[in-house]
Amino acid sequence: MRKKLKKKARKNLKKHYAIFLVACLIASFIGTEFANSLSFATSKTFSENVVTEPKKSDEAVAVTLQGDTKKGKEIVKEANQEIIKKDAEDGNEILGRSRGVFALIINSFSSGSIYVTFIAGINSIVGHPNITSFIFIALSLLLSFVIWFFFVNMYQVITRRIFLEGRTYEKVPMQRFLFLLRIKRWNKTSWTCFVTTAFYSLWCLTIVGAVVKRYSYILVPYIVAENPNIKSLDAITLSRKMMDGHKWECFKLEVSFLGWSVLGAFTLGITEVLYSNPYKVATMTEYYANLRKLKKEEGTPGIEKLNDEYLYQKATKEDLENSYGDVLTALNKPKETREKPKGIRKVLAEFLGISLSDTKEREKEEQEERNNQRLETYKNVIRQREYPMRLFTIPERHQRKKLDTINYMRRYSILSLVAMFFVFSFAGWIWEVISHYIAYGELVKRGVLQGPWLPIYGFGCILILTVLNKFRAKPLHQFLAAVILCGTIEYFTGVYLEFVYNGQKWWDYSGYFLNLHGRICAEGLLVFGLGGIAVVYILAPLLDNVIQKINRKKLIIVCTILIALFVLDNIYSKNTPNVGKGITNIETVILER
Repeated sequence: MRKKLKKKARKNLKKHYAIFLVACLIASFIGTEFANSLSFATSKTFSENVVTEPKKSDEAVAVTLQGDTKKGKEIVKEANQEIIKKDAEDGNEILGRSRGVFALIINSFSSGSIYVTFIAGINSIVGHPNITSFIFIALSLLLSFVIWFFFVNMYQVITRRIFLEGRTYEKVPMQRFLFLLRIKRWNKTSWTCFVTTAFYSLWCLTIVGAVVKRYSYILVPYIVAENPNIKSLDAITLSRKMMDGHKWECFKLEVSFLGWSVLGAFTLGITEVLYSNPYKVATMTEYYANLRKLKKEEGTPGIEKLNDEYLYQKATKEDLENSYGDVLTALNKPKETREKPKGIRKVLAEFLGISLSDTKEREKEEQEERNNQRLETYKNVIRQREYPMRLFTIPERHQRKKLDTINYMRRYSILSLVAMFFVFSFAGWIWEVISHYIAYGELVKRGVLQGPWLPIYGFGCILILTVLNKFRAKPLHQFLAAVILCGTIEYFTGVYLEFVYNGQKWWDYSGYFLNLHGRICAEGLLVFGLGGIAVVYILAPLLDNVIQKINRKKLIIVCTILIALFVLDNIYSKNTPNVGKGITNIETVILER
């Protein structure tokens, strides 16, 4: 049977390689299983290229726990200076950590300042170092337990659910990582996994129990993945009954992967991460499915609790019609014959999301686009290519989000885009002024131009809405595309300004963590990505709703005036750019502080 199981497992792995790989990789990172597979990341060869941190954080924490907060802070300050100095000596410009929020966060952990601040706060309340030490240790242990209980320990159930669906269906959506959350069984599953671990830990006190009970409880994650509503003791008991007479068989199945383990050791775990880990889980999933079928035939007590039949056979068309009748009706409903745009109107509408139609026609287009988007998520289910969640034994929680009423799958008029350009340019200017004031305590007019606008923000937002129009249906793709687009715009805008103004810079990210030539940095790109998401899905649709209510003639007049002022500002600022302290000379502000 092993050859047949592995053959089927390889077939499933090939079909779902991406999501299987991600599921197992997450398990490796958080330490649920396969943790040794990441040995290549901690090997000496790899770590030689990683900056080693000063070992003063432990000293700072120890001194602070003894009640000497002042000395602890001095050690932390010295550690921070050594980190920045070492980066400068090693020429790690990309990994700079002297400025920015990311640098502050990373340095706070590596130098121990976050722990020193926390301990100092507790010490100031309780007033006794011994009590502070007890509270600090207790809270550290509690935090570690909470993370393990709610994430690490129960993650196996999520991976098993993904693998179980993958063996029957052609598609497994990424939403399955939130499977337990959507059916409100996250806490219950965490408890079941905790009880299983507790029982096994007790059995590990005996030599025989450590081996035997490992195989007795090995099916618990699969049982809970199929029926998250099952009681903890029932899941453990059922796993034990199913494995009666099959422990040696399961042991031999695991031993058959010994060659892959040896290869993984030679490749420092790379082959395990990329192939053998998901291959093992896929094989074990096939083993569970076959054993489940056998126990169903034998009538094993408690086997009726494994009641998710759609994990093993696809739903009939009749079942789908009963549960997804509204979707089928909408899909079969004849679409209204609408004259499709041609020529330039077609290019603008389909590729850039720009509409030249009047307001009423645009509303019809938007409503149709919204309905199509909703139906698209059900097509794979109707075609029997994806697990039908409406047929699951536990109803999935359907959240009515307020943001669902915001139609972001819309086409914007040119007039609306012009108005939004100036709104976002002004908002960007306000953001820069306020953030600079918070960081350096100075209120200065930011930007190259003399007017209260930063066109890089306006152009960036408009390009996200138009050039990235095709990514709008997939938020993750939209975020990544926004990061790439905004990073490209900011980098080459910096190059252009430096070229035009003889090397003068209006921003410099040197010293920020993960920066490129001081023109872009990871911190800024993350803000741009999140900002792009906010613009696409919330701000732009709401702003467009307001703009549509403004009298068209008045809006044209206002936009024309703003365009004229913007052009004049560009002409004037070409010879008289906005420069000075806090604008082009940030270093002066930093030194003064």
